[in-house]
Amino acid sequence: MQAIIIAEKEKLEYRDDAALPEVREGECLVRIKAAALNHRDVWILQGLYAKIVLPAIAGSDGAGEHEGRGVLINPSMGWGDNPTIQAPGYQILGMPKNGTLAEWVAAPRQQLYERPPHLSWEEAAALPLAGLTAFRAVFSKGQIRPGDKVLVTGIGGGVALFAMQFAVAVGAEVFVSSGSDEKLDKARALGAAGGANYRYEDWSKSLYEQSGGFDLVIDGAAGEGLARVLKCCNAGARVVVYGGGQGAVPELSPQLLFWKQISILGTSMGTDREFADMLNFVKRHQIKPVIDSRYAFRDAAAAFQRMREGRQFGKIILLPE
Repeated sequence: MQAIIIAEKEKLEYRDDAALPEVREGECLVRIKAAALNHRDVWILQGLYAKIVLPAIAGSDGAGEHEGRGVLINPSMGWGDNPTIQAPGYQILGMPKNGTLAEWVAAPRQQLYERPPHLSWEEAAALPLAGLTAFRAVFSKGQIRPGDKVLVTGIGGGVALFAMQFAVAVGAEVFVSSGSDEKLDKARALGAAGGANYRYEDWSKSLYEQSGGFDLVIDGAAGEGLARVLKCCNAGARVVVYGGGQGAVPELSPQLLFWKQISILGTSMGTDREFADMLNFVKRHQIKPVIDSRYAFRDAAAAFQRMREGRQFGKIILLPE
């Protein structure tokens, strides 16, 4: 079968003779019709992820066929019984367990969900990891309410776009940030009320002037930018952090936090219940994932490079031939 394998650090291989996956008790075979990339895949390739086990077939996002029905795979595996935190043995599909960037994948039967009928194979493949992460951030942790002023940072990535789409769907007023004016324009076309380019000196001031302050922030970068954003928060704001690509937050003022009663909440992935709730929400509101580009499996290196350079707006799709 075709497969995209991370053989070792910085070594990506396309193979058309990979062995079919071994199917263990409780698992079933899914024939992949479309898969999607996440930053996680790139970080594993770069050696920047925890507890890397190689070689591994990459990929956490996939949609395909099982016994004649269209399914997508919940990549959040073994969460456990506590909804507030994942269990010690928790894993994400796509390393160490072989993932979706292959013609066939072995997945636990309980991780298969019906493909939303309004989505194409490619759109369905774009949904699982980023959609789950965004849903938990916006609803479970962020406790969004209609009419909230919401900031989603780093628009263009999968989680950020889903967070924006989900927030717009419930009647929030959503603002975004990006280092690209083109991405800001695309976000406005999808329903964002405004935005600012963080490469400009007064970007946070511009966001505050546009919004009047934020009730909810969904952030995947942290760093100096988050320190600025906190100053734009309204009293009682919730700030949900799902990533930290820009590192530690400098000059974090405890006075700002306690006087305004601001809550900073961490989140990552989500429970099986949240995955099911996310799918129901997507079907109810007829939300369609934003597709950035499409690549054949054999062109995976170019797809990884596009994500590595941060040029995407939406999900990068990979297709078996």
